[in-house]
Amino acid sequence: MLLMELISNPIVFVLTLSALIVSISIHEFAHAYVADKLGDPTPRYLGRVTLNPKAHLDPIGTLMLVFAGIGWGRPVPFNPINLANPKRDSALIALAGPMSNFILAGVLSVIFRLMGGWSSIGFVSAFVFYTALYNIMLGIFNILPFHPLDGFKIVNGLLPHNLSIQWQQMQPYGMYILLFLVITRYIGYIIEPFLSFFMRLFGLTIG
Repeated sequence: MLLMELISNPIVFVLTLSALIVSISIHEFAHAYVADKLGDPTPRYLGRVTLNPKAHLDPIGTLMLVFAGIGWGRPVPFNPINLANPKRDSALIALAGPMSNFILAGVLSVIFRLMGGWSSIGFVSAFVFYTALYNIMLGIFNILPFHPLDGFKIVNGLLPHNLSIQWQQMQPYGMYILLFLVITRYIGYIIEPFLSFFMRLFGLTIG
């Protein structure tokens, strides 16, 4: 979303910011909840097993997501030592974030259609739509297989031990790859087909 559009339309800004707060909070809560259930008390001790946005939002990261299209919440720390199967369980913890976004987007899409969809769009239904949209976008972005995104840990959990070691050697380059994709805008070419697919799947397209 263009910066000028956000500045010139306060309603769009409020809807966007509210939707992002919900999306990021759900995402980080899911990480914390699954880590806690898998035996690591670290997120609970740090007060992260909560839906309270204050526990999960990084102010700069949220504003960057609104204005620049890329941002972050506060990462949920966990200690692999406390996990029964560190490699597998770390992947499950990573997967929980994007999956929570896709599930919430699916639920919200049903609510949006029950409210009349595009035929009777209002402030509340627009908020539901924006929240579904940003949950889809957040889910897609985070399953990209580049460190520090969740997709990197998910792929690592699927690989056999020897390939996992080689995969982890790519970790230091992940941020540089992401920055390259964002600066060159290639990130849009990667995300857009998946976004279109989920928008059609959830019935959020116009018409």
